[in-house]
Amino acid sequence: MLLHIVARGRIGRSSEAELVERYLKRVTWPTKITELPDNGGKPPPASLSPSISIMLDEGGEQLTSMAFAERLGRWRDDGMRECRFLIGAADGFTDEERAAATLRIAFGKMTWPHMMARAMLAEQLWRATSILANHPYHREG
Repeated sequence: MLLHIVARGRIGRSSEAELVERYLKRVTWPTKITELPDNGGKPPPASLSPSISIMLDEGGEQLTSMAFAERLGRWRDDGMRECRFLIGAADGFTDEERAAATLRIAFGKMTWPHMMARAMLAEQLWRATSILANHPYHREG
């Protein structure tokens, strides 16, 4: 299953970009990043079908790393070809965009800059795929 990050804003050459790159290199599943302008422009249509959209949104569900891994594993096992992770700009998402998402998740109740959210997502994707591969690194609780 393709793990596709669709993010508003350019990350450029920054310490956050280095973190994203470092974690995504460790992910054994195929990954892709699409950057959109801060304002305007719609995410590209899903490149693979069937696909799902997960929106990073401060009002979304708060999942443990294990629960996140279990969902990814279930989607993969159910035949999903692409899992798109949507990261908004400072103004977040419209109600229409929120309604179109399969799932909304939050990294806690705090607001995070989109570049940090991208790095945190990359780490969680690595962690989830490691959990699904029975890698001994992750320890729950």
